Amino acid sequence: MAVPAAFFAVFFAYPVAAIVRRGLEADGVWQVGRIAEVLLRPDVRHVLWFTTWQALASTALTLLVALPGAYVFARLDFPGRQVLRAVVTVPFVLPTVVVGTAFLALVGRGGLLDELWGVRLDTTVWAILLAHVFFNYAVVVRTVGGLWAGLDPRQEEAARMLGASPAAAWRTVTLPALAPAVAAAALMVFLFTFTSFGVVQILGGPTFSTLEVEIYRQTAQIFDLSTAAVLTIIQFLAVGAILAVHAWTVRRRESALRLVDPALTARRPRGAGQWALLVGVLVTIALLLVLPLAVLVQRSLTAPGLGYYRALTDPDGGVFLVAPINAVGTSLSYAAAATAIAVVIGGLAAAALTRLPRSRSGGRVSFAERLVRGFDALLMLPLGISAVTVGFGFLIALDRPPLDLRQSWILVPLAQALVGVPFVVRTMLPVLRAVDGRLREAAAVLGASPWRVWREVDLPMVRRALLVAAGFAFAVSLGEFGATVFIARPDNPTLPVAVARLIGRPGDLNYGQAMALSTILMVVCVVTLLILERLLPRSGADPAGGAPVGRGGEF
Repeated sequence: MAVPAAFFAVFFAYPVAAIVRRGLEADGVWQVGRIAEVLLRPDVRHVLWFTTWQALASTALTLLVALPGAYVFARLDFPGRQVLRAVVTVPFVLPTVVVGTAFLALVGRGGLLDELWGVRLDTTVWAILLAHVFFNYAVVVRTVGGLWAGLDPRQEEAARMLGASPAAAWRTVTLPALAPAVAAAALMVFLFTFTSFGVVQILGGPTFSTLEVEIYRQTAQIFDLSTAAVLTIIQFLAVGAILAVHAWTVRRRESALRLVDPALTARRPRGAGQWALLVGVLVTIALLLVLPLAVLVQRSLTAPGLGYYRALTDPDGGVFLVAPINAVGTSLSYAAAATAIAVVIGGLAAAALTRLPRSRSGGRVSFAERLVRGFDALLMLPLGISAVTVGFGFLIALDRPPLDLRQSWILVPLAQALVGVPFVVRTMLPVLRAVDGRLREAAAVLGASPWRVWREVDLPMVRRALLVAAGFAFAVSLGEFGATVFIARPDNPTLPVAVARLIGRPGDLNYGQAMALSTILMVVCVVTLLILERLLPRSGADPAGGAPVGRGGEF
């Protein structure tokens, strides 16, 4: 536990504390009154209101659109089901800048809707809400559908035989069983949309701003660190509360249900109602998930002779110091280094959590159980704290010996690894806990060292989970934007940073190059996901118990 704790202390807690201290301290005195002063500002209250309102609206809309999809994937068996599951998951692993760019090509100036009907939504709240549904559709399908597939359908059938209508049977039998999963999915969608950055930055324009976007503006554009520090504290407290409630719902789901093999619950569609529902879900996936990505690819190909792709090989001193295509190699190398760091730190953390004793009493929580939960929660904090704050904190805190890393290439992989570690832990921990501890004890009795016990007992059983964890860490690192936008050097931009810079400049050539780079980034993420789908169990559940374990971009 010492190595992961030290890693988070040095590269997470220290930079965040440094930026908060820089913002709230003057002449060695903490300006606590500054918090109330910032909260009373009308512009800040507007940001807080919009952040909360759009997160609630996005969560409600996502549940409304995605719950039918969760049922279809859980209960209906149809040709191409596994392929469609992969298609549904693609948006979840895409970087936020790719999603923002895709919806810009669909609903923005000169986009598909603008060309066909003269409709533009890129600076309206509807564009943001639709992009959030696009992003989080897989969260509901995986989380709720994973549990739904494991529920014994005979319970609902028994209620029907006793005279209950289909709606009454679903309401009294299935819905109570699904409630913890629905609550967990809703909380995760709310968390992701509450901390949304890239989507709002691209689609919201100057009109709409979430806390994360406002922290970026106050830090990078206005340089008002005190306001940014206050907003960081507010976001940290809000996200901490959300994660605590989510952990409670997950514990309820783990202990309250007895599940069956998901492979035995899916059946061919029967009756007009199920066929209509299946067709409706397929149309929703085509219009909401596939169409934006198809338009993105189409826009990148509008220049004759792959002109936008060929333009990526030409350096433009006004935007980059190197050719934009170099961002591909830079991103891949950074993501590989970040993956190695995340797998080592996350693997050690998961192993430590596995070996810490857990309470089995079901009543009072022991000190050991509190220690496990506390350390587990610590590992999840990078998902909630502002990535912008972390990136700017790196510049402020890691600029003097013995940690003078400001000019070092390793700074970007370290920031990306912070986001990857929680997903490595979430992927490996359930598998490690499933290993029979008596096998480790027997190996130790026979004289094996702790390292050999890990190599001979644990590693063969968790090898697949380790590969899945590495794949998700790679995809997450590849798309990280919030922290990287601060610390990526001008001569070594990552793909998300390059896309954001191109979008921010006028001209059709810059716009087309942004579309081309976004398409390249999307293809890399899709290839990674397809490899992961081959490694994941075919039962339909994810390693983390039905919930998605990876996401491109920041959270």
